[in-house]
Amino acid sequence: MGGDLRALQEEICNCLLCPRLREYCTQISTVKRRAYRNESYWGRPVPSFGDPDARVLVLGLAPGAHGANRTGRMFTGDSSGNLLYRVLWKTGFASQPTAQHRTDGLVLNDIWITASAHCAPPDNKPARDEVLNCRRYLIRELELLQNVRVIVALGRLAFDNYLDLLRVAGAITHKSGFVFGHGATARTAPGQPWLLASYHPSQQNTSTGKLTEAMLTQVFITARDLASQPVTAGSP
Repeated sequence: MGGDLRALQEEICNCLLCPRLREYCTQISTVKRRAYRNESYWGRPVPSFGDPDARVLVLGLAPGAHGANRTGRMFTGDSSGNLLYRVLWKTGFASQPTAQHRTDGLVLNDIWITASAHCAPPDNKPARDEVLNCRRYLIRELELLQNVRVIVALGRLAFDNYLDLLRVAGAITHKSGFVFGHGATARTAPGQPWLLASYHPSQQNTSTGKLTEAMLTQVFITARDLASQPVTAGSP
C-alpha cells in the first residue's frame, strides 16, 4: 500500500469527528456480545481494506457493531462478511472464502472495500451528518485509487452517497436519472467509474431471500466484466 493511502487509513482510525458514533463504539466494545466476551474489540473507526491497484471499489454502509467494530477489518466477523467474502473468493477477488480476523491471511485482488461510515452506528443507521463527515475520506480514497473503474454500491444508502459525492463535485447535475435496483448499472458521467448497485448482504436481506448468494455472485461477475472492458475516450 502506498504511503499516502496508508496515512489516510491511519487518519481514519484516529478520527473523532462523530461523538455519537465514538461513544457507541466504545460502549459496544465494553459491553460486548456474550459470544465474544473474551475478545478485545477494535472499537475504533475501521479502515478500508484491499488492493491499492484495484479496478473495483466496494462501497458499503458501515461496520457491524460485533463484526468489523470487533475485528477491525471491513466485513469481517459477521454474517454479511461471511457471504461477501465467499462470493469474492468464488469470483477471483479474494484469496480465501472466509474472513475471521485481521491476521487471518486474507488478501484481496483487484478490489478495495470501504464504507459510507467508518464507525459502527446504532441500529446500523448512520446520521446524514455522520455520512457527510466520512465522505471526505471516500473522496480522497478515490483520488488515490487511480485504477478504479467500477463502484459496487451495497445498499441504497451507499448508492445515494456516491451520487451525492458526484453531484457536489459537479460531475452530475442531479440524482433523479439514477434508480437503485439490484444489478442495475450506470455510467454516471464521462471519465467516471461505472456504478453497479446491489442489495446489501445484511442478515435481514439474506434471511428473507431478498438477496441470495447467486444474486450477489452475479453482481461481482458483472463488476469484473465491466472492469475488464477496453478503455475508450471518456472511460474511467
